[in-house]
Amino acid sequence: MNTVSLALRNLLRNRRRSLTTLLAMVVGLVAILLFGGYRSNIIYGTQTGFVQQTGHLQIQRRGYFVDGGDNPTAYGIADYPRLLERIRQAPALAPMLVIATPTLQLGGIAGNFSAGVSRSVMATGLIPEDRNRMMQWNDLGVVSYAQPLPLAGAAEDTVVVGTGVARKLQLCALLDAADCQPAAAPTVLDGAALPDDIAALSLLEKAGPTAPPGNRIEMLAATARGAPNVASLNVIKASNMGIKALDDMYMAMHLAQAQRLIFGTGTPQVTAILVQLKHTAQIPPAREVLSRLLAEHFQDADLEILDFDTLNPIYRQTNEFMDSMFGFIALLIGVIVLFTIGNTMSTAVVERTTEIGTLRAMGLRRAGIRRLFVCEALLLGIAGSVLGVLGALLIAYAINHSGWSWTPPGYSYAYLILVRVGEDLPLLLGSVTGMLAVTLLSAWWPARRAARLVIVDALRHA
Repeated sequence: MNTVSLALRNLLRNRRRSLTTLLAMVVGLVAILLFGGYRSNIIYGTQTGFVQQTGHLQIQRRGYFVDGGDNPTAYGIADYPRLLERIRQAPALAPMLVIATPTLQLGGIAGNFSAGVSRSVMATGLIPEDRNRMMQWNDLGVVSYAQPLPLAGAAEDTVVVGTGVARKLQLCALLDAADCQPAAAPTVLDGAALPDDIAALSLLEKAGPTAPPGNRIEMLAATARGAPNVASLNVIKASNMGIKALDDMYMAMHLAQAQRLIFGTGTPQVTAILVQLKHTAQIPPAREVLSRLLAEHFQDADLEILDFDTLNPIYRQTNEFMDSMFGFIALLIGVIVLFTIGNTMSTAVVERTTEIGTLRAMGLRRAGIRRLFVCEALLLGIAGSVLGVLGALLIAYAINHSGWSWTPPGYSYAYLILVRVGEDLPLLLGSVTGMLAVTLLSAWWPARRAARLVIVDALRHA
């Protein structure tokens, strides 16, 4: 207690220098916490978005992720209903499982023949109710931009497209007037805007030429046998997908409709089983359970399990970039604080040389001198940490309620600038611990030098 009291008095004796050092620590810690909170929000936000879209784990045919994206028929899972039943009934997986749902990825050409335009699309066949339930996952408590698909409860021929697709197909009723400039309608032959050769291919031929005008389109895809197949579809919504490249190709449809397009009257298949868990940390045990299940019941199906990190390489790349930036900034600020406190302690040693000699002459050992200066640095570190955390929380609150936003590269709309400081306990503990460690490290050398002073030389110092 005497050491702490004496250390506090020494700090107060040089208030200006102590306040300057304290200010450097506070500013440094606030900067680290704010950038760390911003980094955490980006990482948690991207993780939430990917888990909502792709689940935590996916079961696919081996090689589909690398080579099969444009050939779903060669990598289809034929016995997927039995696989789904096994997953849903697995006792070890039940406490972790949110939902398991099938999906079918396919490519094709969508055309609005009444306007004479078409474009290539990448469509996803899904079960709308399952996908909307996946969109509700938000275990990390971030601001989610996910919107439920309006396909739930709609007819099987309904689809949702990206705004880029709708703009290209001139579905102006689904867009703002400024975003759509319809071209002159092509000449109508025999009272039908849909060409006869295209209509003859459609599984829904009766809904083709006789369909009412509006948001009706046709999609051309290749079946499992390589023959062309066309479905007449009704676009009920154009959604901004955020990423422009995705927005210009996106289409979501009912799984049954997608299966009819690709497999016709044959056995329907899917390209993946999406498995969403309650918590991301449950991925390793869930993968182990699924691996045992596949080995016991589907060893001949040549299936593999991929996590969302592998399925979305941009997530890992974003994490690595943000981690490197955070590490660089933390290192830079740590060095600045290190030299600031070291300079303060060194100056104090020089100014108090006579005092140190007096204390040593009175019987205080070298360890006591070291303890005194280290205690001064520790008091500065504690005060700087408390003020830094409070300042970061106040500034983070102001930022989170300011409504600031920005549009990331490649995205189509703005995202709010949010900072997770109070919600990220590891960030708080790690930053405070690091600041205290830097403080003690910077005080150790000056304290050691003070303890090694010769008593007679110290007393003679003027």
